[in-house]
Amino acid sequence: MTFYGGDDRIGAMNKKVVHNETFSIGSMKVTCFETPCHTTGHICYLVEGEGADPAVFTGDTLFAAGCGRFFEGTAPEMYRALIEILSSLPDNTRVYCGHEYTAQNLKFAKHVEPENTAVLNMIDEVAKKREAGEPTIPTTIGQEKTFNPFMRVKESAVQKFAGCTDPVEVMREIRAAKDNFRG
Repeated sequence: MTFYGGDDRIGAMNKKVVHNETFSIGSMKVTCFETPCHTTGHICYLVEGEGADPAVFTGDTLFAAGCGRFFEGTAPEMYRALIEILSSLPDNTRVYCGHEYTAQNLKFAKHVEPENTAVLNMIDEVAKKREAGEPTIPTTIGQEKTFNPFMRVKESAVQKFAGCTDPVEVMREIRAAKDNFRG
């Protein structure tokens, strides 16, 4: 059996992948994206198959309405992962993240952009799903672009919150704010 990964610290891994490498699982095509920051060897996997919307498995890089902490990386690395790589995927790409932090992440998104109707609507949708015992995952890349502050670092409201306009610095500032957020 083949175990794919991007970090030699993964004990069972026997096939190390690199950025834009592809492989197949049955009729599905898998594309690997190097997205270091939360960890240095982090990989996101885009899965495409005939007749289905694409899906990206983002682990601890992109969460619904949030992103992973910068444990082993930097703001420029997370900017590249979220804005240059994941944001370029088709809007209908389903996002499957490693943890369901959606409700808490949306509280922070509202803190950053209190008048963003996409955030407010998603808060209501998530509350209904949780009350019904349903998961809040997946979202889509298109949705994330409307309510995830880490994918909105070029938006003036997010820049105003961060107190700067350089998107990489905005990423750094809002991650630091999220790290200390207790809302």
